[in-house]
Amino acid sequence: MREDASRENGRLAIGLIAHDGKKQAMVDWALAHADFLRAGKIYATSSTGTRVAEVIDGLDMTRLRSGPLGGDQQIGAMIVEGGLDIMIFFVDPLGTLPHDVDVKALLRLATLADLPFACNPATASLLVAAMA
Repeated sequence: MREDASRENGRLAIGLIAHDGKKQAMVDWALAHADFLRAGKIYATSSTGTRVAEVIDGLDMTRLRSGPLGGDQQIGAMIVEGGLDIMIFFVDPLGTLPHDVDVKALLRLATLADLPFACNPATASLLVAAMA
């Protein structure tokens, strides 16, 4: 765990982002890890957060802007300020990414901050197991 981790009331601050082609994968993953997510404070980009909240009750979630409309930068600012403990960002490697520079910047910030992050369900599940 990072020294400046943002644990709010002892709860993990979890960033959730998914490209359009990976939103269903995020929903499926979230359902499988609903208890973990309910125990944390979730910060999600707009449509990702909406999709997850539709299938899981009882989440403490803050929905940010859509990724291409500033949500990626909002998550990036949280990383810089030490406001996230982990980030789950399901990237669609085959999709067209008109805001590719935003995505690269976000992954660069997470790497620089030594923030645990996952870009696919298998790695996200490993992060959950490690954090439990």
